[in-house]
Amino acid sequence: MSEVLDVRSIPFDTATGETKTLGDLSDGPVLVVNVASKCGLTPQYEQLEQLQRTYGEKGLTVLGFPCNQFMGQEPGSIDEILDYCATTWGVSFPVADKVKVNGKNAHPLYKALKNTEDAEGKAGRVAWNFEKFLVSPDGAVTRFRPRTTPDDSAVIAAIEGALSE
Repeated sequence: MSEVLDVRSIPFDTATGETKTLGDLSDGPVLVVNVASKCGLTPQYEQLEQLQRTYGEKGLTVLGFPCNQFMGQEPGSIDEILDYCATTWGVSFPVADKVKVNGKNAHPLYKALKNTEDAEGKAGRVAWNFEKFLVSPDGAVTRFRPRTTPDDSAVIAAIEGALSE
Protein backbone atom coordinates (compact mmCIF):
# COMPACT_ATOMS: atom_id res chain seq x y z
CA MET A 1 0.00 0.00 0.00
CA SER A 2 1.35 3.40 -0.89
CA GLU A 3 1.81 6.48 1.22
CA VAL A 4 3.49 9.66 0.05
CA LEU A 5 6.54 10.55 2.16
CA ASP A 6 9.48 12.87 1.58
CA VAL A 7 11.86 9.92 1.61
CA ARG A 8 13.64 10.73 -1.64
CA SER A 9 15.45 13.66 0.04
CA ILE A 10 16.64 11.95 3.27
CA PRO A 11 20.45 11.69 3.27
CA PHE A 12 22.33 8.45 3.88
CA ASP A 13 25.98 7.40 3.65
CA THR A 14 27.20 5.24 0.81
CA ALA A 15 29.69 2.42 1.33
CA THR A 16 32.44 4.86 0.26
CA GLY A 17 31.40 7.51 2.78
CA GLU A 18 29.63 9.88 0.40
CA THR A 19 26.33 11.41 1.47
CA LYS A 20 23.52 10.79 -1.02
CA THR A 21 19.73 10.71 -1.21
CA LEU A 22 17.45 8.38 -3.13
CA GLY A 23 16.82 11.29 -5.48
CA ASP A 24 20.57 11.58 -6.10
CA LEU A 25 20.73 7.91 -7.10
CA SER A 26 17.89 7.88 -9.55
CA ASP A 27 15.03 9.83 -11.09
CA GLY A 28 13.25 6.49 -11.27
CA PRO A 29 12.03 4.10 -8.60
CA VAL A 30 14.39 2.80 -5.93
CA LEU A 31 13.95 -0.58 -4.24
CA VAL A 32 15.39 -0.14 -0.73
CA VAL A 33 16.28 -3.43 1.01
CA ASN A 34 17.94 -4.12 4.37
CA VAL A 35 20.39 -6.92 3.58
CA ALA A 36 22.48 -9.44 5.52
CA SER A 37 25.13 -11.95 4.47
CA LYS A 38 24.43 -14.73 6.98
CA CYS A 39 20.63 -15.01 6.79
CA GLY A 40 18.42 -17.76 5.44
CA LEU A 41 17.01 -15.15 3.06
CA THR A 42 20.45 -14.13 1.73
CA PRO A 43 19.84 -15.95 -1.59
CA GLN A 44 17.44 -13.07 -2.36
CA TYR A 45 20.60 -11.20 -3.42
CA GLU A 46 20.46 -13.20 -6.65
CA GLN A 47 16.89 -12.07 -7.38
CA LEU A 48 17.67 -8.47 -6.41
CA GLU A 49 20.59 -8.48 -8.83
CA GLN A 50 18.30 -9.90 -11.53
CA LEU A 51 15.85 -7.04 -10.94
CA GLN A 52 18.70 -4.55 -11.31
CA ARG A 53 19.82 -6.20 -14.56
CA THR A 54 16.30 -6.46 -15.97
CA TYR A 55 14.96 -3.05 -14.97
CA GLY A 56 18.07 -0.94 -14.35
CA GLU A 57 18.25 0.46 -17.88
CA LYS A 58 14.55 1.36 -17.59
CA GLY A 59 15.24 3.42 -14.45
CA LEU A 60 15.06 1.09 -11.42
CA THR A 61 17.81 1.21 -8.81
CA VAL A 62 18.10 -1.54 -6.19
CA LEU A 63 19.78 -0.20 -3.05
CA GLY A 64 20.99 -2.47 -0.25
CA PHE A 65 21.43 -1.31 3.34
CA PRO A 66 23.44 -3.82 5.38
CA CYS A 67 21.99 -4.24 8.86
CA ASN A 68 23.26 -6.29 11.79
CA GLN A 69 20.15 -5.93 14.01
CA PHE A 70 18.67 -9.37 13.35
CA MET A 71 20.60 -12.06 15.26
CA GLY A 72 23.94 -10.54 14.20
CA GLN A 73 23.57 -11.79 10.62
CA GLU A 74 25.63 -8.95 9.09
CA PRO A 75 28.71 -8.76 11.36
CA GLY A 76 31.37 -7.83 8.81
CA SER A 77 32.93 -4.51 7.91
CA ILE A 78 31.54 -2.67 4.91
CA ASP A 79 34.54 -3.81 2.84
CA GLU A 80 33.89 -7.46 3.78
CA ILE A 81 30.20 -7.04 2.92
CA LEU A 82 30.94 -5.48 -0.48
CA ASP A 83 33.45 -8.23 -1.29
CA TYR A 84 30.97 -10.95 -0.28
CA CYS A 85 28.16 -9.40 -2.34
CA ALA A 86 30.31 -9.05 -5.44
CA THR A 87 32.07 -12.41 -5.31
CA THR A 88 29.21 -14.59 -4.07
CA TRP A 89 26.18 -13.00 -5.74
CA GLY A 90 27.64 -10.81 -8.50
CA VAL A 91 25.96 -7.75 -7.01
CA SER A 92 26.31 -4.67 -9.20
CA PHE A 93 23.66 -2.52 -7.52
CA PRO A 94 24.72 0.03 -4.90
CA VAL A 95 25.17 -1.07 -1.30
CA ALA A 96 25.13 1.70 1.31
CA ASP A 97 26.87 1.87 4.67
CA LYS A 98 25.54 -0.27 7.52
CA VAL A 99 22.48 1.12 9.31
CA LYS A 100 20.05 0.34 12.08
CA VAL A 101 16.49 -0.06 10.83
CA ASN A 102 14.64 -0.34 14.16
CA GLY A 103 14.83 1.30 17.56
CA LYS A 104 15.67 4.80 18.69
CA ASN A 105 18.89 4.81 16.63
CA ALA A 106 17.19 3.73 13.41
CA HIS A 107 18.40 5.59 10.35
CA PRO A 108 16.08 8.52 9.44
CA LEU A 109 15.33 6.93 6.06
CA TYR A 110 14.06 3.80 7.77
CA LYS A 111 12.16 5.83 10.36
CA ALA A 112 10.23 7.34 7.43
CA LEU A 113 9.88 4.13 5.42
CA LYS A 114 8.45 2.21 8.39
CA ASN A 115 5.36 4.45 8.36
CA THR A 116 4.30 2.63 5.19
CA GLU A 117 1.76 -0.16 5.56
CA ASP A 118 2.32 -3.56 3.97
CA ALA A 119 -0.31 -5.48 1.97
CA GLU A 120 -2.04 -6.49 5.22
CA GLY A 121 -2.26 -2.87 6.40
CA LYS A 122 0.52 -3.16 8.99
CA ALA A 123 3.15 -0.45 9.39
CA GLY A 124 5.90 -0.24 12.01
CA ARG A 125 9.07 -2.17 12.72
CA VAL A 126 11.08 -3.87 10.02
CA ALA A 127 10.35 -7.55 10.63
CA TRP A 128 13.65 -9.10 9.47
CA ASN A 129 16.41 -8.92 6.88
CA PHE A 130 15.37 -8.38 3.26
CA GLU A 131 12.30 -6.22 3.91
CA LYS A 132 11.69 -4.24 0.73
CA PHE A 133 10.42 -0.69 0.17
CA LEU A 134 9.77 0.45 -3.39
CA VAL A 135 10.03 4.25 -3.53
CA SER A 136 8.39 5.64 -6.67
CA PRO A 137 9.62 8.77 -8.46
CA ASP A 138 6.76 10.74 -6.84
CA GLY A 139 7.77 9.55 -3.34
CA ALA A 140 5.01 6.96 -2.92
CA VAL A 141 6.22 3.89 -1.02
CA THR A 142 5.10 0.27 -1.35
CA ARG A 143 6.24 -2.18 1.33
CA PHE A 144 7.01 -5.89 0.95
CA ARG A 145 7.85 -8.08 3.94
CA PRO A 146 11.03 -10.21 4.00
CA ARG A 147 9.52 -13.48 2.79
CA THR A 148 8.05 -11.78 -0.29
CA THR A 149 10.78 -12.59 -2.79
CA PRO A 150 12.09 -9.95 -5.20
CA ASP A 151 10.69 -11.93 -8.15
CA ASP A 152 7.18 -12.16 -6.63
CA SER A 153 4.49 -11.00 -9.06
CA ALA A 154 3.38 -8.23 -6.66
CA VAL A 155 6.92 -6.81 -6.53
CA ILE A 156 7.30 -7.01 -10.32
CA ALA A 157 3.89 -5.33 -10.86
CA ALA A 158 4.80 -2.53 -8.44
CA ILE A 159 8.17 -1.96 -10.15
CA GLU A 160 6.62 -1.93 -13.62
CA GLY A 161 3.92 0.46 -12.40
CA ALA A 162 6.50 2.80 -10.86
CA LEU A 163 8.58 2.71 -14.05
CA SER A 164 5.59 3.83 -16.09
CA GLU A 165 5.03 6.97 -13.96
